Amino acid sequence: MLNSQVPSALTAFVRLANAHGAMERAFNQELQAAGRITVTDFEVLRRLAEAPDGRMRRIDLAHAVGVTPSGITRLLEGLEASRLVAKHHCTEDHRVTYAVITDAGRVVLQCTAEAHLASLVALFADRFRPEEVDQLVALLGRLPGAEGRALCPGVAPERAGPTPSAR
Repeated sequence: MLNSQVPSALTAFVRLANAHGAMERAFNQELQAAGRITVTDFEVLRRLAEAPDGRMRRIDLAHAVGVTPSGITRLLEGLEASRLVAKHHCTEDHRVTYAVITDAGRVVLQCTAEAHLASLVALFADRFRPEEVDQLVALLGRLPGAEGRALCPGVAPERAGPTPSAR
């Protein structure tokens, strides 16, 4: 069934999925050692830290990090138990709840961001020239769901790179 005639699109998808899985496993090990969080936890904390008032509706956060509504509930329960995130109810609509990054969450994010970014930079620098990384950012930015800003605490926006639409 799968042979030498497999379309390039399938090969690209498989390579992207495999690379994502391998990088996520490696980064999870590093982040667990540095701050006892996962890549997804890091992404939740990063998104909340960037959000106005450090808070997002839980459903919006689920969409932003690519998990289901029930998945974000389970994820946030762990972060709430660790006191990295707090749950707040909307005063105008009690059906709406917010995830809010705590001071402890900001500390963990700040402490893990430096090592995580160093690993990211090293991974790409070992394999690509700077202009190739720029090309990769532009190409991947065309894919569905790739339009988020990639900032981390303590990193100046010009070092984090422009949004895909700015390229």
